[in-house]
Amino acid sequence: MNTKNFPTLNKKKIINDPVYGFISIPSDLIYDLIQHPYFQRLRNIKQLGLTYLVYPGAIHSRFHHALGALHLMCLAIETLRNKGHVITEEEERGVTAAILLHDIGHGPYSHALEHTIVEGVSHEDISIMLMDELNKEFKGQLDIAIQIFKKEYPKKFLSQLVSGQLDIDRMDYLNRDSFFTGVSEGVISFDRIIKMLDVVNDELVVEEKGIYSVEKFLIARRLMYWQVYLHKTVLAAELLLVKILERARELALQGTELFATPDFKYFLYQNISTGDFRLENLNRFSTLDDFDIYTSVKVWANHEDKILAILCSKLLNRNLYQVELSSIPPPVELVEQLATKAKKKYKLTDEETTYFVFMETVQNNAYKPGDGNINILKKNGIIEDIAAASDNSNLEALGKTVEKFILCYDKDLKLFA
Repeated sequence: MNTKNFPTLNKKKIINDPVYGFISIPSDLIYDLIQHPYFQRLRNIKQLGLTYLVYPGAIHSRFHHALGALHLMCLAIETLRNKGHVITEEEERGVTAAILLHDIGHGPYSHALEHTIVEGVSHEDISIMLMDELNKEFKGQLDIAIQIFKKEYPKKFLSQLVSGQLDIDRMDYLNRDSFFTGVSEGVISFDRIIKMLDVVNDELVVEEKGIYSVEKFLIARRLMYWQVYLHKTVLAAELLLVKILERARELALQGTELFATPDFKYFLYQNISTGDFRLENLNRFSTLDDFDIYTSVKVWANHEDKILAILCSKLLNRNLYQVELSSIPPPVELVEQLATKAKKKYKLTDEETTYFVFMETVQNNAYKPGDGNINILKKNGIIEDIAAASDNSNLEALGKTVEKFILCYDKDLKLFA
């Protein structure tokens, strides 16, 4: 067939984003990556997992987030070029591909999955593996992107744009998560921060004029953690899903027959570590999305194993754990009393009571001094860490890790004598 008269596919598309308006696809490579099944899978993975059980609008996907981060990266590149910094076309393709693909290794309800089904294999590990496979398919066009993602590229500031304490990833997810949850405390001046970016001695810095926007960014991040990411009811839902997957995994490894989609079933019944995560496992993982997990939960609610069935029914009906947060561990006698009630109510063994009563800890720190500092370029040319440059006394507190203890237990135990 003669294809000479057929027009070349126009890959300069625009996407209408609810947060930023129109987003342009900057290159043919980015268009092709977006079209790839690895990336399209992200449409079916919610950015905030089960957070929609608390904030009903939080049903945006990791696909949304990756496109938003791509848009902000394009703005950052334009700003730095306008200030005289050389970013070649190859580097632009590399850094935009790196930010587009930075979350490609996330699984469905990724944090729950990482603690249970693919234990010990982080989404960052899987992202690198998927990027390596894509690089083979795209004949080496992702070489620079992978180096930037792994912080091995000579221009350090490009990696800092992708992953750091004031990176493009955080700027988008704070703004986007705030938009979809309706929690206004997360709104940041992303455009102001990006316009104030500069590079000194290969380090990303923020001009002193942008210091208040950076302060607001750090405060917004801390507030979003307590109000959204670590909201006690969000934790209750996520920990319930963790316990469901733990029980399903326990039953699967004992040989109990469980409904699951083929690739999800493969992971349920296998012990797979990072070293074992070969191409077959990677291809299977790259098909998993929220539907695999949630459909299984719906079916398991009628399973003959009473613990699995009870837990799944509770999640489906939003009858979540009672969660109590405290700066000190809960009294041992209270935990024992609740465990005794659970054992009696559901006729459990001592070991099985941990599905209905257990303790966890959570940590929140908005800024880690010394871990890829946020540097402020002062008008006199001196570079200072944000904590030293700011006159906001609250920033010192933001650098401290706050740890809280969580007591989780079945709400029905309150009424059980």
